[in-house]
Amino acid sequence: LFIDDDVPADMVAEESGPGAQNSPYQLRRKTLLPKRTACPTKSSMEGASTSATENFGHRAKRARVSGKSQDLSGNNLVPERGNQKCINFLFCLTLLLRKRLYMEVFEYTRPMMHPEPGKFYQINPEEYEHPNPWKESFQQLYKGAHVKPGFAEHFYSNPARYKGRENMLYYDTIEDALGGVQEAHFDGLIFVHSGIYTDEWIYIESPITMIGAAPGKVADKVIIENTRDSTFVFMEGSEDAYVGYMTIRFNPDDKSAQHHNAHHCLEITGLDKCKVIHTVCFFGSAVCVSGQGACPTIKHCNISDCENVGLYITDHAQGIYEDNEISNNALAGIWVKNHGNPIIRRNHIHHGRDVGVFTFDHGMGYFESCNIHRNRIAGFEVKAYANPTVVRCEIHHGQTGGIYVHEKGRGQFIENKIYANNFAGVWITSNSDPTIRGNAIFNGNQGGVYIFGDGRGLIEGNDIYGNALAGIQIRTNSCPIVRHNKIHDGQHGGIYVHEKGQGVIEENEVYSNTLAGVWVTTGSTPVLRRNRIHSGKQVGVYFYDNGHGVLEDNDIYNHMYSGVQIRTGSNPKIRRNKIWGGQNGGILVYNSGLGFIEDNEIFDNAMAGVWIKTDSNPTLRRNKIHDGRDGGICIFNGGRGSLLEENDIFRNAQAGVLISTNSHPVLRKNRIFDGFAAGIEITNHATATLEGNQIFNNRFGGLFLASGVNVTMKDNKIMNNQDAIEKAVSRGQCLYKISSYTSYPMHDFYRCHTCNTTDRNAICVNCIKKCHQGHDVEFIRHDRFFCDCGAGTLSNPCTLAGEPTHDTDTLYDSAPPIESNTLQHN
Repeated sequence: LFIDDDVPADMVAEESGPGAQNSPYQLRRKTLLPKRTACPTKSSMEGASTSATENFGHRAKRARVSGKSQDLSGNNLVPERGNQKCINFLFCLTLLLRKRLYMEVFEYTRPMMHPEPGKFYQINPEEYEHPNPWKESFQQLYKGAHVKPGFAEHFYSNPARYKGRENMLYYDTIEDALGGVQEAHFDGLIFVHSGIYTDEWIYIESPITMIGAAPGKVADKVIIENTRDSTFVFMEGSEDAYVGYMTIRFNPDDKSAQHHNAHHCLEITGLDKCKVIHTVCFFGSAVCVSGQGACPTIKHCNISDCENVGLYITDHAQGIYEDNEISNNALAGIWVKNHGNPIIRRNHIHHGRDVGVFTFDHGMGYFESCNIHRNRIAGFEVKAYANPTVVRCEIHHGQTGGIYVHEKGRGQFIENKIYANNFAGVWITSNSDPTIRGNAIFNGNQGGVYIFGDGRGLIEGNDIYGNALAGIQIRTNSCPIVRHNKIHDGQHGGIYVHEKGQGVIEENEVYSNTLAGVWVTTGSTPVLRRNRIHSGKQVGVYFYDNGHGVLEDNDIYNHMYSGVQIRTGSNPKIRRNKIWGGQNGGILVYNSGLGFIEDNEIFDNAMAGVWIKTDSNPTLRRNKIHDGRDGGICIFNGGRGSLLEENDIFRNAQAGVLISTNSHPVLRKNRIFDGFAAGIEITNHATATLEGNQIFNNRFGGLFLASGVNVTMKDNKIMNNQDAIEKAVSRGQCLYKISSYTSYPMHDFYRCHTCNTTDRNAICVNCIKKCHQGHDVEFIRHDRFFCDCGAGTLSNPCTLAGEPTHDTDTLYDSAPPIESNTLQHN
C-alpha cells in the first residue's frame, strides 16, 4: 500500500527483513536511520553513551515521497483526481493505520499533544483542526524513552521488526530510564507505561520530562509508589523537569512511624521551574516543596487520602499550583509556612480531616478562585505572622468555621464567598490583623464575622447577611475597623459589641435584622460613625449593661422598636445623629440608663422622640426633636435628675415635654413651640426645675401643672400660645371636640356617679354642666384626659360633641414604650 501523507520514515515499521511476517502494518517505507545492532543493558548504559543513545534527542530527516509521481511497487495506485471515493477510502485507511500504530507505541486512546516543552494535553480527534491528529501527535512524541516492563528485551532482540524506532529507548524500570537519559546528557521524554512501579529510587537531577502512557484515564493506569522513602525527589539540576499523568503514592507499611513524617509522594527542594501535571498523589504526606528558589508548576493533580498534609510549601519556596484536586487528607489540604509564597489558583480543596488551607510561621501565598469546603476544621486558617492573599475563593460548609485568623495572623481576604459554615464565617482573635474586604459572608449557622481576644482587622465593603447569629461580633478588647459593609437580613442582630469590645464602625448599612441593628454591652466602647441603621424588626442601636462608646453622625430609622435604647448603667455619647421613623419612639432611656445625647435630629417617630424612665439620668443638649406622632420628650416612672438643655422641641402631636410619675428633671434654655397639644405638662406627683425656657405657639397652651405638682421656675418665657383648651371651655364645648381620643388636654375632670362611671372614665367641665346636669358628680383633679362623655362611652349620649366614637378607654399618660426583648434571644 502506498501512502502519500508525508510520514517520517522513523515512525513506520519496515516490512522487509526478519519478523516482517508478524508485522501488523504493511507500510512500505525504508528507514533513513542506521539499524540498531545490540540490545543495551543496564551495565552497558553505565559508561559513556552507546549506539543506542548517541542519536537520541535529534529529529531524523523525513523522506518526502510524492503520491502523485512515485510508485514504490511498480504500479500506479494513485487514482484519478476525479475518483473522490477512492481518495476518501485511502485517507480513512491511512488514518486508521496511523491510529493503530500510535496506540501500539504510546497506548493513548486519544492523541496526546506536545506542542512545546512543558506542555501536554489530550484532544478529541474529531474536534482537532489538523486532518490527522494521530500523525501530528506522533511527530511531537516519537523521540523518547519508554518504561515498559518485559518489553525491552523483546524490542532489542528484534531490531528488524521495529525498524523506524531507532529514536526510542525501552527500559524495564524508571531508574534505568533515568540513568540512561541522564548519562547521555539527554534532555528528553520518558514515557512510563501502564503498571504499578514499587520502591524505585526516583531522584530527578536533570531537566527530564516523565509522563504516563496508558489508555483511558492515564493517571489511573500508571502508579508509582514507595514504602520506605519519598517516591519522587527533585534535586538540584532538575530545573524545567516535568512529571505528569500518573499516580504517585507514598505508602509505608507502618503508617504510624514518626520517621515517615519527613517522606512524601513528591519532594521538591530548592529548584526552579519543574512541572507536575495531571498526577494523582496520595498516602503519607503528598507533596513537599521547600527551599529558596523552589518554584515548581503543579497542575491538574489529585492530591488525596494522605496520612499527613496534602501540599506542603515551606522555607521560602514558591511555585504555581493550579486546577488540583486536594481532598480527604488527614492534616491540612495545604500547608504554607516559613515564608513560603506560592500562587494557588482554581484548586478544589475539600473533605479534609483537618483544616483546608493552613498558613503559619510567616507563610504567605496568593490563593485565587479556589473552592474550599466541607473540611473538618476551618476552611482557611492563618496564624503566627502568616500573611496570605485570598481572592475570589468559595469557602463554605466548614464543620467549624470558614476563615480562622489567630495568634498574630494577618492576610488579605478579598471578594470571596464565605457561606454555610457551622460556626462563624470569619474568626479573628489574639492580636491578629487581617483585611476582610469585598466578601459575601452569608447563611452561616452562627455569626458572620467574629472578632475577639484582642483581635483587630479591617472589615470593609463586605455583604454580610442571612447568618443565624450576629453579622459581626466584637468582644474582649478587640478593636477592628468596620466600614462600608452591608449587614442585613440576619436571623439575629446586625453588629454585637460586648465584653469590653471596641472598634471603629463607620459608613456601614445595617438593616432588616431580626433583633437589634447594633448592640453595645458589658463595658464595650465602640465608635459608630456615619452608619445607616434601619428597617430592623426590633431596636436600631441598643446600649445595655454598661455599654458605652460613641454614636455620631448616623442615620437610624424605621425600626419596629425605638431607634436607640439605653439601659442599666450604659453611658454612651450620642451626637449628631438623625433618628426617625421608629414605631416605638426615637430614643428610650430606662432602668438606670445614662448618656450624653447632643445635637441630634429626632423626628417623625410614632411615639415620643425621647423616653426617659425608671431612674435614668441622661443629658440632652441642643437636640432638635420635632414632628413626632406623639410627644417630644416623655419623662416618667422615676426619671430622675435628667438635664434637658438648649433643645428645640417643636411640631409634635402631643406635649412637647411630658413629665410624670415621680420624675424630677431639669429643663434649661429649651425652646418648645408649634406643638399640636401643650408645651410642657407635669403630672402624677412629678416635679421639675424650669429655667430660662421659651414656650410659645403651642395649640393647647404653654405650661400645664396637674394637681399636687410643685415646680421650681426661673426666667421662663411663656408666650403667644393658642390656648385652645381655655377657648373651648369658655365657648361651652366638650373638650373631646378639640382632642378626640388622640390627645390629652389638661383641665379639671370629673366623675358622674349617676352614670356609674369608673375610675378610668373622665368627664370635662362643660359636659358636667350640660350633659350631666343634676347628676351626682365628683371633681377628681386637674390633669390630662380626654372626655369619655364626648367619646360616647357612657350611658347617656353627649349633647355637645356630636356623633359618638367607640373608644372605651381613657389614658392619663401617653402609651408606654416597648422595651426591647433582645436579651431573651442571647
